[in-house]
Amino acid sequence: MDNPYYLGVAVTALASAVSQILLSISARKRYPSKWREYLNPWVISAYGILIGVLVSNIYLLRFMDLKEENAIAAASYVFVPVLSCAVLKERMSWKKVLGNVFIVAGILLFLQTA
Repeated sequence: MDNPYYLGVAVTALASAVSQILLSISARKRYPSKWREYLNPWVISAYGILIGVLVSNIYLLRFMDLKEENAIAAASYVFVPVLSCAVLKERMSWKKVLGNVFIVAGILLFLQTA
């Protein structure tokens, strides 16, 4: 876990989760037309972030193994429910909390053995 590029992948995982929250916010709104439904600031921002995440991950893969990048990127599965609770006021069940604990433990275990 001494690779300084791990933090970059963690930031891209968080950015990916933010883009998913933006898409969820957009999906909760009503729009007067199909064009507005897909071409609004929420959706455009979300896809812009995803493009940035994609480019960043390709760059970061130059400095780390794919297996390590994928393990850290799995943190987005933790970030999405946490951000959903904070931003969208969704409730997190004990099963989701337990699942998130297992995901974090798996990431840490994998990186210790990699």
